[in-house]
Amino acid sequence: MSTLEFNQLIVGNSEFLAPFATTLTRDKESAKDLVQETLYKAIANQEKYKSGTNIRAWLYTIMRNIFINAYRKKMRQQVIFDTTPNDFLLDSRQQAIANTAESNLRMKEIEGAIHKLPLIFKEPFLLYFEGYKYYEIARILHEPLGTIKSRIHFARKLLKEKVNRY
Repeated sequence: MSTLEFNQLIVGNSEFLAPFATTLTRDKESAKDLVQETLYKAIANQEKYKSGTNIRAWLYTIMRNIFINAYRKKMRQQVIFDTTPNDFLLDSRQQAIANTAESNLRMKEIEGAIHKLPLIFKEPFLLYFEGYKYYEIARILHEPLGTIKSRIHFARKLLKEKVNRY
């Protein structure tokens, strides 16, 4: 297929791209940009088109891939636009500095509440808190699995009552 024939084929089928682009972008101006980018990529990759295949499906695939790649790129950047008068770009990866004094007090309160639990609940809960699985705790304490699950559940319930929420 000659370049002239290919270009005529592309132009003849370009009118079907606008509705699909609008569906993807939900914005008229972005849809126009997407159609232009699709036509550019199609012409630039003419050698990849196999004569006789469905040209519309080929163009739709190009458009969809351009849209997905742009969306992924946008998500990787994680940039938020601030609508203040100066239109600064904010980096959303910045994190606030935590107040360690407050979290240390909180941990002390939680640890105190754990140590005030009855021994029957405290032992399985501490093992669970350290990262052991239920069946491992049951094996260590020589208790049935259901008993261990029940005791950990009741330990959580007691801790929720004792620990103040801010």
